[in-house]
Amino acid sequence: MSIQDGLAIASILISIALAGVILLQVKGEGVGGLQSGSFVRTRRGMEKTMFQLTIVLSIVWVAVAAAAVAVQ
Repeated sequence: MSIQDGLAIASILISIALAGVILLQVKGEGVGGLQSGSFVRTRRGMEKTMFQLTIVLSIVWVAVAAAAVAVQ
């Protein structure tokens, strides 16, 4: 197994994990987003952790993709 294969597998696994984390964040806000007026809500607990995990996985995915391009 070459480095290119390892990076490809890592990219696939990270992509699946990233998609899963994003899907877990969706809460089905329904009509709530259509109401006039807006409010700011802070993320707490599990929601904050999932948000931070999404950012970390995105950064790692970009780094793996850049490494894969550099190796070619």
